[in-house]
Amino acid sequence: MFSYFKDFLLNIFIIFSPLLFYPYIYKYKAQNRDVLYKILLYILFVIALVLAMSFPVNLHGLVYDFRSIPLVLGSLYGGPIVSLFLYVTVALYRFAIESPYPLIYLLSVIPSFAFVLFLQRGYHSRKLYQKILMAIFLCTSIKLIIFGVYLSLTHQLEILFYQPVSMVETYLLQALIIGVWVYLIEFLNTYFHMQEEMIKSEKSKIVSEMAAAVAHEIRNPLTTVRGFIQLFGTDDLDKQKREFYQKICLEELDRAQLIITDYLSLAKPDPEIIETITIHDEINYLSNVLMTYANYNNIQINRILPEDHMQLRVVGDRYKFRQALVNIGKNAIEALPDGGVLEMQVACKNGQAVIIIRDNGIGMTPDQIKRLGTPYYSTKEKGTGLGTMVSFGIIKKMSGKIEITSELGVGTEYSLTFPRVN
Repeated sequence: MFSYFKDFLLNIFIIFSPLLFYPYIYKYKAQNRDVLYKILLYILFVIALVLAMSFPVNLHGLVYDFRSIPLVLGSLYGGPIVSLFLYVTVALYRFAIESPYPLIYLLSVIPSFAFVLFLQRGYHSRKLYQKILMAIFLCTSIKLIIFGVYLSLTHQLEILFYQPVSMVETYLLQALIIGVWVYLIEFLNTYFHMQEEMIKSEKSKIVSEMAAAVAHEIRNPLTTVRGFIQLFGTDDLDKQKREFYQKICLEELDRAQLIITDYLSLAKPDPEIIETITIHDEINYLSNVLMTYANYNNIQINRILPEDHMQLRVVGDRYKFRQALVNIGKNAIEALPDGGVLEMQVACKNGQAVIIIRDNGIGMTPDQIKRLGTPYYSTKEKGTGLGTMVSFGIIKKMSGKIEITSELGVGTEYSLTFPRVN
């Protein structure tokens, strides 16, 4: 059998060559562009078909090649239309190279074409081993049908039975080739399908992350607004406090609107509003925003704002900067389930502006600190971790650095360092 393998080596190479290009045309099938996919599939197999017929092997007076393999594969994976065009191409090319008895050959391929159309139905729903067996059976059958009819009509039927051992070896080699071919193409199809499912899964994950992030970010300003609305119900509330609370509520609602706008414009992001931010003003704002939430949880807020740093400024988007600070401050409050102290400090170190937010809450382990800021990781039972991830992203976009130190049962300290501007 090795001698036949050597004689058919070029044919074998030609037959397997479409596998090199198949991954490039499969993407059109994945995009539901079936017409283009079938056209390219036809081109792929017709090239292999024509080349196989151009370099045949003379087997005891019978010209033999592996044209039946691309013929069967193109029919099984391309459907009836591709099958028809491949059969027409075989007949036309055989006529073009002036092979003998072209009309008789045309008559001999018609029964095999009908046989292929009959068996290709339901092929794609079968299991792998069934597909391999069907392809082998079909390839062997159409070869025997074409040879049998053609040799009978040309009165050369005895050639088919000349040296039957050699013929059997050739058919076994053909069966091995098409079996390997089907296995490889099914492996590629499975791999591509898994890739598509992974992409869909990743898209679904991104959508769910975005939904959770939006819900988490909007919850913060709404919680603040709810707290101040409750304060409006106080009987002895004077006009000045009422106006102050109203201003905070409107600012927080504006922040919620900006958060929604930011997430809706991710596909086409708008330019950020870059401005100079005075850190003392933002810490005072943060303190006012967190005040009702802190009072509700029996938490005291302390601000350490040295007067010599009253004009400490950084550059960035004010509303996103507030969003990051509110997230971190809110997380610090939630780390104090039994009450405690939340401290916010401003300092200037090595010419840079530093904001320190610390609490004396439950604290975190080194592993928890390391994973902080990654999607869907949170130290809270119902947390998503997306708020912290967004906050860290905002800080880093402002060229800021984040350092976290924590100890279980002692508390956590966030140190945010930003380049200072005059």
